[in-house]
Amino acid sequence: MNDSDPLLTPRPVRDSQSEMAEIVLPNDANFLGALLGGRLMHWIDLAGALAAHRHSRNYVVTASIDHLDFLVPVRVGDLVILRSSVNRVFRTSMEVGVKVWVENYIEVSRKHVSSAHMTFVAVDRQGRRLPVPPVVPETDEERRRYEDAGRRREIRRSEAERRKHNAG
Repeated sequence: MNDSDPLLTPRPVRDSQSEMAEIVLPNDANFLGALLGGRLMHWIDLAGALAAHRHSRNYVVTASIDHLDFLVPVRVGDLVILRSSVNRVFRTSMEVGVKVWVENYIEVSRKHVSSAHMTFVAVDRQGRRLPVPPVVPETDEERRRYEDAGRRREIRRSEAERRKHNAG
């Protein structure tokens, strides 16, 4: 990594923090009026990409998403809030955390819907990997997420190795 390259100057987590808001419309829901899981996954991917773009200042592609649970139903008319930020950088890839809440602005309530850890890779227009500047965690929470991201990466690598071994 070239430390003299201003594009690779370490950046604080706060520079990547992003927020999206979506109102659940009938087209986003199933026949029971609940948000489609695939639509929420799409929004999570977009929110994660926003943070990855802001941090890397490059094009990014989604490489993986970890386990995803849907904790509470989201209904037509609800407001979905998605917050994302880069947890850690690994040369050309970065782990991004996305947290999702549902707000019912009539009842003034907010509930945690889902959380995801995603891996994005920075690429140029031809799809070649590009180096990503390091991320600098500044708060205790950011430092915890940074350390946790390292552990999750090791788990992802072991799982990939296990799958490769079992496929042969």
